[in-house]
Amino acid sequence: MINKALSLDPTDNVGVALTDLESGQSVSVNGQNIDLIESVAAKHKFALKQFSYGEDILMYGTIVGEATRTIAQGAAITLENIRHKTRHYHKSPSSFKWNPPSVEHWKDRTFSGYGRSDGQVGTANYWLVLPLVFCENTNIKLLQEAFENALGFSVPNPYEVQIRNLIAGFQTNRPKETTETVSEVIVSGKSKIFENIDGIRFLTHSGGCGGTRQDSDSLCALLAGYINHPNVAGATVLSLGCQNAQASILQDSLKKIQKGQPKPVVICDQQEEGTTENLIQKAIRETFDGLVHANSFVREEFPITKLVIGLECGGSDGFSGISANPTLGHVSDVMAAVGGSAILSEFPELCGAEQNLINRCKTEAIADRFIHLMEAYASAAARVGSGFDMNPSPGNIKDGLLTDAIKSCGAAKKGGTAPISGVLDYTEYITEPGLNLLCTPGNDVESTTGLAGSGANIILFTTGLGTPTGNPICPVIKVSTNDKLANRMADIIDFNTGGVINGEETIESCGEKLMEYVIQVASGHIQTKADQKKNYDFIPWKRGVSL
Repeated sequence: MINKALSLDPTDNVGVALTDLESGQSVSVNGQNIDLIESVAAKHKFALKQFSYGEDILMYGTIVGEATRTIAQGAAITLENIRHKTRHYHKSPSSFKWNPPSVEHWKDRTFSGYGRSDGQVGTANYWLVLPLVFCENTNIKLLQEAFENALGFSVPNPYEVQIRNLIAGFQTNRPKETTETVSEVIVSGKSKIFENIDGIRFLTHSGGCGGTRQDSDSLCALLAGYINHPNVAGATVLSLGCQNAQASILQDSLKKIQKGQPKPVVICDQQEEGTTENLIQKAIRETFDGLVHANSFVREEFPITKLVIGLECGGSDGFSGISANPTLGHVSDVMAAVGGSAILSEFPELCGAEQNLINRCKTEAIADRFIHLMEAYASAAARVGSGFDMNPSPGNIKDGLLTDAIKSCGAAKKGGTAPISGVLDYTEYITEPGLNLLCTPGNDVESTTGLAGSGANIILFTTGLGTPTGNPICPVIKVSTNDKLANRMADIIDFNTGGVINGEETIESCGEKLMEYVIQVASGHIQTKADQKKNYDFIPWKRGVSL
């Protein structure tokens, strides 16, 4: 028999509807029969007791709101009768004991990836082309059009012939840039010229100048993280020359994080080169040489401890904290138990879950850093008249996430139960195995952009409402919270955890299947829906307020 409702912790005083419930219907929650006095839509909550004004609303075993009026037992919980509230947190001596999952099945597992000289392993092999400043976005697009046309797309470009001539020289060992005719070497729209390259990724953005120096420095640190990323073999960087985000700042940022032999990085400065034609032709010549280098990498077997899994949610619903997010939590715990890494992002969506996370920090210094970053972020929001309580979107609220604390306590489930081994500020690169926390906004694309910039080589992204979000250099596996979404938007969903809601799956069984799926994507055997649709989303976070 399928459960119609449940509570998420024995101490909770509200239940969650797993299906649409009618007024007058009786449901059983933790052995208690509740007669509903109002209809409750699936994913929404109802009172397990009578509440007085100001009384705490408990979910996930913690405070997620307070009653703004008397609420009768069996009544629906709505924005009309509750508001956001969280439990006060404090730093306490750590007595945390972790009970890790069994990983006998996973400890010797491998995936097929691209080894880099610094010890990182890529789940893909890209060449990256990016601007230091928005002034170069048009030239980035010119390069993109030229390379993509030469690799099998039909839109003509004046620089395509140059690339085709370079291809001809590479294939026949003739001198570069010969003017001889080049025949098509295209199969089903995919070039076989560079068999070991998964693609050239072109980034554009709106930063690099005209803002604060902090923002331009942060942008350079982010771009350095992308160049240092294990899925990137090398990069071409276009600079205007006079912008705040100087090439020297990018190079200094890269030196701080790179290990082993430096990757090839081509820097082309338009004000130095003179004409646009000179700039583009230089970029093409040196990028082509870089592609030859990138093509020398081949997939080999590596232990799954080389995986760094980013944990993200977007378009969340009232089932996110019940099915998809805890499933990611199981994968995160498996990675921590075998010695791999996971990164949990979105600090506004940890509001209300702070005490649990503080208790799990391995050291006092790690806990201090988490508290400092959370409070600095909250203060920045308050200075502009906002706050974490304004995080839930209209779609979140419509589907049951009425307060930021309800949303956050469910979102934190993506981080599982493992100890926290590191806390990273935005653009900082991961150095510690295990579960790390990364300060990013709740904004889906700004957060996934940050996860890749901090070294995640694969991202798990849960959604209950549906979103096409992807990333240019990091595979994004879209995980549905429910069957209806998985069926309705099958073109963007990779994995479905709806079986947890309908009782066909457990969190553990679903998590084990997702772990296997991760390995298949990481090995290049499965292409994510976001990559199939070319959802290459990239938005750097300006350190104003973005919730």
